[in-house]
Amino acid sequence: MDDAALLNLAADLARQAGATILAVRARGFEAHAKPDASPVTEADHAAEALIAAGLRRVTPDIPVIAEEEIAAGHVPARAATFWVVDPLDGTKEFAAMRDDFAVNIGLVRNGRVVLGAVAVPAHGELFGGILGHGAWKRTAAGEQRISARPPPADGLDVIASRAHANNERLSAFLAGRPVRSVLNVGSALKFCRLAEGVADLYPRFGRTMEWDTAAPQAVLEAAGGAVRVAETGEPLRYGKPGWENPHFVCTGLA
Repeated sequence: MDDAALLNLAADLARQAGATILAVRARGFEAHAKPDASPVTEADHAAEALIAAGLRRVTPDIPVIAEEEIAAGHVPARAATFWVVDPLDGTKEFAAMRDDFAVNIGLVRNGRVVLGAVAVPAHGELFGGILGHGAWKRTAAGEQRISARPPPADGLDVIASRAHANNERLSAFLAGRPVRSVLNVGSALKFCRLAEGVADLYPRFGRTMEWDTAAPQAVLEAAGGAVRVAETGEPLRYGKPGWENPHFVCTGLA
């Protein structure tokens, strides 16, 4: 399969998983704590089962790194190419009955994410992108190409994590920069808002894992933006020990 076909696969599974998540929300659910104290719900497990089965059926030669399987101790052998799946990114938002949760499916080759699909089911949005080939957004109105924007002359529109809204390092990072607004949002939706050119900067100084960032990084970079390690300025890479990310900064067009 070429990259266009792989993205279509990821996008279709993300869309289906989003529908599954909304169905669980409609009938009601309970949230439980995992060993790391993060929440998990029936929707996380149902969406991940759907995605993992679909990826393994169509691309059996590509390992799947999926959040809940990793949490359960199911870790596949390391490979140069692998899928990275967060079946419900923003479970805290979902459990609180907020709408900014997402489904993330990204593909990594040799440490770099190369394509990804992000569904935002409560907003009726689906984002996709392939590095070097552009990014798009689908809604009920159809599909449109999206691109990151240059910083506005009158100040940056900043997206920040709702869970880390009062992070002191974030305040220090923004000090002295021309900031027009700061909006706190959950999940991978933050990357997507930069990718479609409605925000300019997303610094992240809290803990994240590779499945939180792979798919939305692909969308943002395909749209012309960048995701760089805060300390070094290097692109955020994948396949790290423990799957944990360093702090990073997302930007639109330079």
